[in-house]
Amino acid sequence: MACRISELVIDAEDPDRLAAFWCDVLGYVELGREADGSVEIGPPGVGFGGAQPTLVFNAGRDARRGKLPLHIDVNATDRDQDAELERLLALGAVPADVGQSGEESWHVLADPEGNEFCLLRTRLKPL
Repeated sequence: MACRISELVIDAEDPDRLAAFWCDVLGYVELGREADGSVEIGPPGVGFGGAQPTLVFNAGRDARRGKLPLHIDVNATDRDQDAELERLLALGAVPADVGQSGEESWHVLADPEGNEFCLLRTRLKPL
């Protein structure tokens, strides 16, 4: 028996804002809130424990910005990379420069709090 990732926990200055952004990016829904302001999001109709991990945005003023030791990679499921890039930028993502050469097959972006993530080229089948 092995482990699998059930949730990713991300510190956030504004958990509501990041939860809304990542819900739009991933097609997730809000699953719950804690009294401390934390917000959990996940796949609709599945929630915690499904094939995809949930994301928990913990409220905190000391949230780290920029390059994290862990970052999220995303792939489009219903459009090509260019169309998905346009959609992510319209949602509030911004291009991030981490020293790319310009020849990469992926785009480095930052979410509304500056957390870097990558949009990869390969289109995946929806779950």
